[in-house]
Amino acid sequence: MSDDVTSTRTLEPTTAASTAVVSGAPIAAAAGNADAMSAAKESLEDYTLRFAPRSYRKWSAGVVATSALGGIAYLADFSIGANIGIAYGTVNAILGIVVAAVIIFATGFPLAYYAARYNIDLDLITRGSGFGYYGSVVTNVIFATFTFIFFALEGSIMAQGLELGLGVPQWLGYAVSTIIIIPLVIYGMKTLATLQVWTTPLWLLLMVVPVGYLVISHPESIDSFFAYTGESGDGGPNLASVMLAAGVCLSLMAQIAEQIDYLRFMPPKTAANKGAWWRAVILAGPGWVLFGAIKQIVGLFIAIYLIATLDPAASVHANEPVHQFLGVYQEMMPAWLAMTLAVVLVVISQIKINVTNAYSGSLAWTNSFTRITKTYPGRMVFVVVNLVIALILMESNMFDFLNTILGFYANCAMAWVVTVASDIAINKYLLKISPKVPEFRRGMLYAINPVGFVSMLVSAGVSIAVFFGALGSAVQPYSPIFAVVLALALPPVLALWTRGRYYLRRTDDGIDLPMFDSDGNPSDAKLHCHVTGLEFERPDMLRSAQDGPDGEPQYISSLALSTDKSGALVLPASER
Repeated sequence: MSDDVTSTRTLEPTTAASTAVVSGAPIAAAAGNADAMSAAKESLEDYTLRFAPRSYRKWSAGVVATSALGGIAYLADFSIGANIGIAYGTVNAILGIVVAAVIIFATGFPLAYYAARYNIDLDLITRGSGFGYYGSVVTNVIFATFTFIFFALEGSIMAQGLELGLGVPQWLGYAVSTIIIIPLVIYGMKTLATLQVWTTPLWLLLMVVPVGYLVISHPESIDSFFAYTGESGDGGPNLASVMLAAGVCLSLMAQIAEQIDYLRFMPPKTAANKGAWWRAVILAGPGWVLFGAIKQIVGLFIAIYLIATLDPAASVHANEPVHQFLGVYQEMMPAWLAMTLAVVLVVISQIKINVTNAYSGSLAWTNSFTRITKTYPGRMVFVVVNLVIALILMESNMFDFLNTILGFYANCAMAWVVTVASDIAINKYLLKISPKVPEFRRGMLYAINPVGFVSMLVSAGVSIAVFFGALGSAVQPYSPIFAVVLALALPPVLALWTRGRYYLRRTDDGIDLPMFDSDGNPSDAKLHCHVTGLEFERPDMLRSAQDGPDGEPQYISSLALSTDKSGALVLPASER
């Protein structure tokens, strides 16, 4: 594996004496790396590229969990449930939803724990879990793709609501649903937490009440629900249909990355908050899929009610959430009020999830671009990029091809997430080949680690080939099984074969201070970065390869090191 290239150009040092730090900002600007300074100033709010320091994490476990769960307010689940149920019948759809939920929960748990315990996002976890410093860039692209696909899906649902309720043409509704998000994602976690906490009660009320009313006032709808056989007319259990349904649901596996974008701000785990900490991590981490599965089943339930009880021709729009809730609201109240509440529900849901999609997508793009180019353009640049791509998808009417798009994407998402989960659970804890503490800093990792990188490429490639029928139509529905099994088995095989050789380029970061406190949480001790002039907490720092004017050791943040184009500040690889 190639190390960072070192040139003779160095960055001009800034000594601790020349820069005072007050509330995280330098009084005198540090000389040297302009990109590092730009990245430092902007990421003090959202920690785009790095570890989330303890000094910023002031929320309780409950607030973080509520904020994270606010991000799953999306209505796409209702569409997904309706689509697979209409295609394969109630029994196969429910079995597919359960299969997907079990896989997503099992693979999401180790990722959520690592994010909350070590306060890093999924990209940083991926780097040290078998992919390497640059190897995880491809997974960032996979995640960014997830965010704009689901942004487009939710934007399409909002446009449907605006057209139905206000007569707004869909093309204009697509634009409105995109533009309205931009001012909400200018700021980071503080704004998102406030938005999610305050809108969640109203969202729950608008969603839960009509479903409860339907079950209580129309108990016969339950019998119709379980009797529905789907378009094929054969709704009995069928393994191929179950796996096809599961494949669509498994496209949501990458949602754990968005949950982690909140969970990384969890408070330190101590004896006093241990119970609340674990409840928050489980509920807001892998537990999101429990709520997702319920919404998928509810979406199918309402769709079947519309088709079987109200109007068989309703199947044309039964997969559109605005029509689903409008149909139920009209059973409860006057038409004008039903229309108003249906539109309000759609708008609130779209805003709650798409601020998260836009935020998380911008983090993924920014991280990848900065790592490859060593240039920090600003997160807002990639907010716009992500939203433009999503708008193009909406204008291309992606809603009509939902099952195909999600079924294909699921193979990529599963290959990535399961590979990382396998490395954590098997290579770190069982085989003890992979370092248990996640490493993400440049210079500490090899550029690419074949353990995770190759595992993901192989599992994604094989499962996509199966999805498109390379092994025949009889095997085609089982592409998710290929993705999961290969991504689970290959990391330990490759780790044993390479003997863990490519996990760490260095084992010592050159700093004598301990990385963790007595409770095992990342230390909050601060060190001065000689490039930016800012102070950063211990887990975010390394010794710089450039000593001070008098030969004293200098320290550099992972943020500044990620934008060092020369490579002159990167410590050499350890002797082996």
